[in-house]
Amino acid sequence: MPRMSAATCSVGASGMASLPHGRPDAQSGSDDAGTRVPQARRHRWVTNEPEIPFRCIVLYEDERIIVIDKPHFVPTTPRGMWYRQSALIRLREHYAEPQITPAHRLDRLTAGIVVFVRDPACRGAYQMLFQNHQARKTYECLAPAAPITRPHTGTLTLLNAPAVFPLLRCSHIVKDRGRLQAYEVPGEPNARTIIDLPAACGMTDDTPDATALPAGIRRYVLHPVTGKTHQLRVHMSSIGLPIMGDPFYPTLKPCGTDDFSTPLQLVARRLEFTDPVSGRDMVFVSSAPLRW
Repeated sequence: MPRMSAATCSVGASGMASLPHGRPDAQSGSDDAGTRVPQARRHRWVTNEPEIPFRCIVLYEDERIIVIDKPHFVPTTPRGMWYRQSALIRLREHYAEPQITPAHRLDRLTAGIVVFVRDPACRGAYQMLFQNHQARKTYECLAPAAPITRPHTGTLTLLNAPAVFPLLRCSHIVKDRGRLQAYEVPGEPNARTIIDLPAACGMTDDTPDATALPAGIRRYVLHPVTGKTHQLRVHMSSIGLPIMGDPFYPTLKPCGTDDFSTPLQLVARRLEFTDPVSGRDMVFVSSAPLRW
């Protein structure tokens, strides 16, 4: 795989390297300490793991980090029935570096930018960027072009009244173990999202597929202030604008594990941060499409 120059800090859709699919027939894996262990002994339940037919794209790499553009449906890390198809295991196998670790997570159904740390000595520095909300994330989604509705709990604040957008949605989100959906309850807000329109925040140039949309569908730009599980999906659904292709919100919809026909129309479009080691400003932009 060609290596991106360490001097390339702002990377879009050009100059990318493609990461192969996971290999379901491989017979070995690696544990958290980097020791090679037999695949069948550690993950017996994924012997029939379906293949996810989409490639991760490496946007940037240096001696400390690897930044990828993750497609829809690919899990960031092994979870449940997914192991070898995850972005993490694909990276570890491709680079033969079992110490690679994600600096943060991205839902399996969401596409976009993910940062992985390859140098264990730097792992804490990059993970703290995300834990302390020092990385600036911008998401893009497709949702109904409709009037917003008042949520049943939490607050909705117009940031440039009387204009509807941008608006700030705040609520208390809970995600129970074993339950697919997160949900909102009364209480002190622990989740905050700024919802805006593309023209108002300069996202047009970042959108690789800014073509005409069907009537009744609109692009929205989302800025998560916090990072609760399914936060953006819950917040959009709570104001009557559920993200297109969402099998969880507002109601659960049946979807086979090998059904890749209707991707969730949500992309982690842009990620910006100051590298905690080099001090350089880093900007990465996803080319994952949004189409309906």
